[in-house]
Amino acid sequence: MNRILAPVLGLILLAGLGYAIFNSMSGQLALKAQITISGLIGSEKEAFFADPRVQQALLKQGLIVKTEKAGSRQIATAFDLKKYDFAFPAGQPAADKILQAVGKRPTYVPFFTPMVIASWQPIAKILEANGVVREKDGVYYWFDLDRYFAWTQQETRWKDLKDSAAYPVNKSVLIRTTDVRKSNSAAMYLALMSYIANGQRVVASREEMDAALPKLLPLFLRQGYTEYSSEGPFENYLSLGMGSSPLVMIYESQFIHEALKTPSGIRPNMALLYPEPGLFTRHVLVGLSENGARLGQVLSDDPELQKLATEHGFRTTDTAAFKAQTDNRKLAVPTELVQIIDPPSYETLEGMIQSIEQQMK
Repeated sequence: MNRILAPVLGLILLAGLGYAIFNSMSGQLALKAQITISGLIGSEKEAFFADPRVQQALLKQGLIVKTEKAGSRQIATAFDLKKYDFAFPAGQPAADKILQAVGKRPTYVPFFTPMVIASWQPIAKILEANGVVREKDGVYYWFDLDRYFAWTQQETRWKDLKDSAAYPVNKSVLIRTTDVRKSNSAAMYLALMSYIANGQRVVASREEMDAALPKLLPLFLRQGYTEYSSEGPFENYLSLGMGSSPLVMIYESQFIHEALKTPSGIRPNMALLYPEPGLFTRHVLVGLSENGARLGQVLSDDPELQKLATEHGFRTTDTAAFKAQTDNRKLAVPTELVQIIDPPSYETLEGMIQSIEQQMK
């Protein structure tokens, strides 16, 4: 019996050893198949790429992604783009600025988000009493940019407003933004306000730009110090409270992502205001290498990554997935936005920003 068992056991051990070697080699081959790529991203996407679930989903596609954050408008000017596989700023104008620097490259828009104003329930009630804000469906608010713009030209102060007992301060009524020279969110605010300053028309000529600029300059010069990326003002909003940050221009995705977290920094007295007219920020990935372009394709097409994007507050072409995320946490946000404008052309927006930059020196 032992003479029979010994060869059989030997064959079993040999087969097991062979299987282990095969598995090890397969694992090594799979590891070799993985590609590490690096890129520059706007700070609003830092949490998305840091999410272990996102990293795992990318790993399934053979991608290990390393990121550095920067102000979206800084990406084109403050970095050697030859060292990176992709650039992923917020906003089409910021992407156009990169394309001006690197030439024609493939671009992808995996997700997008509207510009919104982070505020507070007491502030919203004051603005509602003064005709700038209106409540809809008992929850979210629409912010009248035209009426607000008139206040900025008159240098209206909070204490001057009717029923302002909850916030009777001597500060000007101004939306706080990032540094318009470095950050896309401030550039989008400029795009919105230039539309209002130009009689509710997109600024399309040098003459229109020259006429609008004197009205637009105070919106930025009177703010004082501004941060280089959208992360800073939003963190200040969460931590410093209403006194420091009554109105802050942010991406909707920032607020929703924070609201979806457990624990969350969003408190019951916080409010989200939707400007009318509004503007979408498209998150445009510029493929600087073949592998960078592959990342753009994967982010756009992979269902798991698209779903994870909605969990980080971004909107995708799947409106039902976005609605499911917000409904799950009872966040009342509009599923669709109708009064949406386009930003000015790249050249026009750059011209306005350069004019503001000259005044800031």
